[in-house]
Amino acid sequence: MTRKIGIIGDGHVGSTVAHYIVANGFADDLVLIDKNEAKVNADALDFEEAMPNLPFHTNIIVNDYAALEDADVIISALGNVRLNDNADNDRFAELPFTSKNVKEVAAKIRDAGFNGIIIAITNPVDVITQLYQEITGLPKAHVIGTGTLLDSARMKRAVAKKLNIDARSVSGYNLGEHGNSQFTAWSTVRALDQPLEELAQIRKLDLQEIDQDARNGGFVVFKGKGYTNYGVATAAVRLANIVLSDARTELPVSNYREDYGVYLSYPVVVGREGVVEKVDLNLTNEEKAKLQDSADFIKSNFKKYSK
Repeated sequence: MTRKIGIIGDGHVGSTVAHYIVANGFADDLVLIDKNEAKVNADALDFEEAMPNLPFHTNIIVNDYAALEDADVIISALGNVRLNDNADNDRFAELPFTSKNVKEVAAKIRDAGFNGIIIAITNPVDVITQLYQEITGLPKAHVIGTGTLLDSARMKRAVAKKLNIDARSVSGYNLGEHGNSQFTAWSTVRALDQPLEELAQIRKLDLQEIDQDARNGGFVVFKGKGYTNYGVATAAVRLANIVLSDARTELPVSNYREDYGVYLSYPVVVGREGVVEKVDLNLTNEEKAKLQDSADFIKSNFKKYSK
């Protein structure tokens, strides 16, 4: 069975996603779409010239929306990172730009007859994911965002540093908006086979400090090099591979929550059909209140730009 992935947006993130896919042979066909034809054609040629030194072959298709009809996954990586230069750590600075462009792109995806899974990276990702779903008309389970999959990874990195262990040995979630209102749900976090809240008392860990470290991770990277790419690209490709292989993996991704009436990050089981099972966490009352606040913030911003 041919594996086909489309990438919309060939900037810092989109090109990193594409390189990860090509270098590891994750797709047989890769469709690259970007308004900057010189850039996307240059990357396509660059990838083709990399292939003689790779153990994999990938067919590269450029700027052809019709080629998305039979794609398994589309990854939306379009954006304008320069809008964040003076945004005071606010991902919603991109929303006027991205909402306009996503409306155009989503209509073209719909008109191409695409019936696979959309994975949105584009910021602010929760609002954008909901826009894609409403415009394409795809089932809600088939449109997901990377959401706090990245924020949860940043939390695991921060916890692991304090404990001097591998970040993959930490489990747990950051929830809500992929943005300023997201939070670490400490009741879900475990390390060294113990609840982290208990371990923090034994090891004298400052959970507030760790939470702030996780929140600031992306902005530290952004300020250092002017954009972020590796962390979110890896999250998106992991999601795409889970869909392609029907791996049925529990992850905190942006998905539509009926109880909140909006897209936000909360764990679900992801497989070939996108969201294949919902998960219910036993959150504390404080965590539930934070999640509601995050949902209200996303919903208010979605209403401004959904028309």
